[in-house]
Amino acid sequence: MRVCLMIEGQEDVSWDDWLALARACEEHGVEALFRSDHYLSVQGRGERGSLDAWATISALAAVTRTVRLGTLVSPVTFRHPSQLAKVVVTADHISGGRVELGMGTGWLGAEHEAYGFPFPPLGDRMSELEEQLAVVTGEWGEGPFSFEGRRHRVRDLDALPKPVQRPRPNLIVGGSAGPRSVALAARFADEYNTLFKSAEECRAIRRALDDACREAGREPIPLSMMMQWSGADDEGELDAAVERLRELAAAGVERVMLQHLEHRDLDAVEQIGRRVAPAVV
Repeated sequence: MRVCLMIEGQEDVSWDDWLALARACEEHGVEALFRSDHYLSVQGRGERGSLDAWATISALAAVTRTVRLGTLVSPVTFRHPSQLAKVVVTADHISGGRVELGMGTGWLGAEHEAYGFPFPPLGDRMSELEEQLAVVTGEWGEGPFSFEGRRHRVRDLDALPKPVQRPRPNLIVGGSAGPRSVALAARFADEYNTLFKSAEECRAIRRALDDACREAGREPIPLSMMMQWSGADDEGELDAAVERLRELAAAGVERVMLQHLEHRDLDAVEQIGRRVAPAVV
């Protein structure tokens, strides 16, 4: 199992905080640093600010060397898919091929209302996700690409430059493991990510994802999960946390993104890189 760090960037994470987190990841061998893509605090804390996700990733890409960088996840309601595909390619070039894109439907109605983003019903957002996945993957592919959808149209586009990573940056679909999001991941994505599930639930998701990939004519794709990490204060807590991760690995989870809410606690980053990740390889 691979172990990564996930930071809720809308909860008052400053640029200095991001620099410290990225440097701690590189110092302690944490493979990847993921961040949320929100513009308002999901805890209703209006005093907490948020730097833009992809601007942050592009800036971090220029001042890091090894850590991978990505979103969990970018809502399809925020950006046109052609713009999203281009900004990810830009970050991929800046980083030398170290970015990953997570995509999802979005869920926080308050930020859409505050910033003026449309927030249609979930079924419509799922349809939007399907179209955006088609556009992003098409624009990253080889040669001219055309697409005619309900909302988006691309005509003979051969978007250049292509990503550094070939055939493309790792594309993650995030969701709560409903059948439609699993099916979309099986069609378009390189990884499916869910959150806060038990080992038993993950076994069922793994089976459903395998079935969906088979239906789509593809080999199974990895399953990952976001879970909360507050750090272990003693050896007993650490052993219990490692055992929990091993249970998830046995259930078919191939990567975990540990949601670290105390983002200024860099000792926890060291613990993840030096103690947790080696124990669950």
